[in-house]
Amino acid sequence: MTRYSHNPEAVAALVQPHQVHRDVYIDPEIFALEMKHLFANTWVFVGHDSQTPARGDYITTQIGTAPVIMVRHTDNEIHVLHNRCPHKGTKIAIDRAGNTGKFFRCPYHAWSFKTDGCLLAIPLKKGYADTGFDQTEAARGMRPVGAVRNYRGFVFARLAPEGIGFDEFFGDSLSSLDNMVDRSPEGRLEVAGPPLRYMHRCNWKMLVENQTDTCHPMVAHESSAGTAVKIWEKTDWPADKPKPMAMEIIAPFMSPYEFFENMGIRTWPNGHGHTGVHHSIHSDYSAIPGYLEKMVAAYGEERAHRILGENRHNTVYFPNIMIKGPIQQLRNFIPLGPDRTLVESYIYRLVGAPDQLLERTAMYNRLINAPTSMVGHDDLEMYERAQEGLHSDANVWVNLQRLYPGAPEDFDETVVENGTTERQMRNQFHAWAKFMTCSMSTTQEAAE
Repeated sequence: MTRYSHNPEAVAALVQPHQVHRDVYIDPEIFALEMKHLFANTWVFVGHDSQTPARGDYITTQIGTAPVIMVRHTDNEIHVLHNRCPHKGTKIAIDRAGNTGKFFRCPYHAWSFKTDGCLLAIPLKKGYADTGFDQTEAARGMRPVGAVRNYRGFVFARLAPEGIGFDEFFGDSLSSLDNMVDRSPEGRLEVAGPPLRYMHRCNWKMLVENQTDTCHPMVAHESSAGTAVKIWEKTDWPADKPKPMAMEIIAPFMSPYEFFENMGIRTWPNGHGHTGVHHSIHSDYSAIPGYLEKMVAAYGEERAHRILGENRHNTVYFPNIMIKGPIQQLRNFIPLGPDRTLVESYIYRLVGAPDQLLERTAMYNRLINAPTSMVGHDDLEMYERAQEGLHSDANVWVNLQRLYPGAPEDFDETVVENGTTERQMRNQFHAWAKFMTCSMSTTQEAAE
């Protein structure tokens, strides 16, 4: 039975101004439609160009559930190709990263392709003479995705050949990426090793929502961060000695509601937004010796202070990544099923900055986001409890009503509100409905 595939109106009705239907998290049909429409019509993060520094370097990943390859071509440009041989559909590359040289070679029948996807050679090609092969899709080689944009090293792609442009989709939200890159005295980032990865038995949107949920840290993380703070308070630490880096990182998670209320949340059109408009849990980290001097030399005193004074907490780029500018981190929430999400947590080195900044970034990633982390498992337990609880028929709606104004909101404007509002979650689901249904049609879906 299909309730949604031929019915864009039914899909849109799952999102109401102050609540969403549980099917957006648990229904396999909705998940399939997300992969077909939402992840095709939006601009999705693929990778960072420092992961493929040399010609022929590639990484494999996926956009939604579609496997893709990001590769540096012979002209030094980044290309994103569907990881699929046009012959039998075999995945061309299975390693997470490597160097393919000047061409890809299918492991099944040895068809080969240039690193821009163009068909290079077929064994015994005479067997295709006078068959009309040149007019087929297979003759075009490995298919590129619909559109690619390398923005200051961060590579995004849109699967659909037509649709919203990169600049229109992201708009002013790119200011968070700008701030993260500008924190390098040279204006460049480099990925620092492979990401931390671990599996979550929950829907991918739960993780995205949680990035701007500021009413949970002091509750869900009391068992981890709260315990660490209690132990720390019993230590006889000298007042003139800097607080350990680990405590600077973990203690702010126990900040009171008022701290998060006053930090503010900014929402942008198309589902993007960030916490930490005025301050954040990253605002009071200790200064790194020599860093400010490097920034002032690079940007001048006024701009250097302006860059470093911006301490946004979590910036969500819809549909499925979050970045932390002050500590150069990106989390990628890769959907594998309605109740399975692979989380990748990348960290980046600020080129030209002191190494102690990377040390803090790596420590944050291990403490908060690693499979062995202290804090991340608190969130994981909440996600998995929610995934199970949503199968109860007691209530089919999920409430997103905190600081809801009582009337439909305008998500086409940029707004700053109380730091505990759930407006950003409502903003995300407004974008979800928009991009889910923009390419759905009753006749098209029925024909397929």
